[in-house]
Amino acid sequence: MKSNDISKKVSLKNKSELKRKLEPYFYLIPAFIIFGLFVFYPFVKTIVMSMSTTNIRGQIKEFVGLENFKEILTSPEFYNSIVVTFKFVVMVAAPSVIIGFLLALLANNKLRGNRVFELMFSLPMAIASAPAAVIWTMIFHPTNGILNYVLGTQIGWLTDSKFALISVAIVTVWLNIGLNFIFLLTGLKNIPSELMESASIDGASYLTKVKDIVLPMVSPQMFLVIFMNLINAFQAFGQIKLLTQGGPGDSTNVLVHSIYRQAFFNGRFEMACAQALILFVIMMIVTLLQFKFEKKGVHYQ
Repeated sequence: MKSNDISKKVSLKNKSELKRKLEPYFYLIPAFIIFGLFVFYPFVKTIVMSMSTTNIRGQIKEFVGLENFKEILTSPEFYNSIVVTFKFVVMVAAPSVIIGFLLALLANNKLRGNRVFELMFSLPMAIASAPAAVIWTMIFHPTNGILNYVLGTQIGWLTDSKFALISVAIVTVWLNIGLNFIFLLTGLKNIPSELMESASIDGASYLTKVKDIVLPMVSPQMFLVIFMNLINAFQAFGQIKLLTQGGPGDSTNVLVHSIYRQAFFNGRFEMACAQALILFVIMMIVTLLQFKFEKKGVHYQ
């Protein structure tokens, strides 16, 4: 009897131990289900569709392997969208970060009315791309727009292929600087005032303090801001769709808009999925390169 009691106790103990080990995973089951339905399944379905042909409703007809990718890689329109995308990313990411940082430096100075500046500089973050596009459409209007009125010109900012991409980039920068400003200002406020004061006592100029103290201290926030701006620039769609619809003459047809066109205008969902995977690979490479530089200690000094 004693041996039976001991074995029962061991068995109960093992079951209790197993339950204790498995319990955390039961709490994760809802998250796994949500991720499976809304992340992993769509990703796998995208891969399958990119190697198939589909009808106009997006239903798979037959498997064709890499034929869709071969067609894309021999398409001048695709290469144009790649070039336009990288131009747009450069036009957006660098100015967004630089302007956000300069505004954060301005608001971080101990001046009267700083709260007003902080509110004004962060306002673009509260405006969605749709109303922003409406506002900027009126600003860019070739005859009644305030921009042409101030400059004394009649430029078709959104209808001229020379200016369309620049105009959309300006709108995107304006949308981004609010969030950049908040993140960078948070980093600036965390810099110990003693460091700045001691540098001032040693005779360091303002630019020297920014280069040798401020930039190294806000490097984590700077890394995050640059990362977010690059990803957001690659994924920009709303303002492009509302302002130019990829035109004129494909001058603003970035890769995301090209994916939208293939799927919902041309009815070629397989080509849209193939382009989406190529965009995913591009963004993954950019992300890995950025993390690689960050780990090497390149903190944007």
